[in-house]
Amino acid sequence: MEEEKKEAVNEEPSHEPEKGIDEREEDKNAIALFSYLGIFIIIPLLTDKDNPFVKFHIKQGLVFLIFAVLLGWIPFLGWIAVIILGILGIVNVLNGNKKELPVIGQFGKKFNF
Repeated sequence: MEEEKKEAVNEEPSHEPEKGIDEREEDKNAIALFSYLGIFIIIPLLTDKDNPFVKFHIKQGLVFLIFAVLLGWIPFLGWIAVIILGILGIVNVLNGNKKELPVIGQFGKKFNF
């Protein structure tokens, strides 16, 4: 009978649900995703720049934003390049990869914050 009481005490539900590893990964990915959506890069900058994964994608996103503004003035080829690099960045985030964007990603290392 005492064992049943001890088990009942141990089985009390906690009032605050803990996030599982998968949920934290999804949160991190969702925040990092904003890095490649233009002005929305401000969201990860203000909320989660201490996370190494998010910080990497913030730097890549800043390079991408600068590149997009500069190449956005070049009709068709510039637009295609911006779209392709944006998609590559988003795919990297969704797959959980810390891969630099082709050609321009190397400049992300120059940002310090």
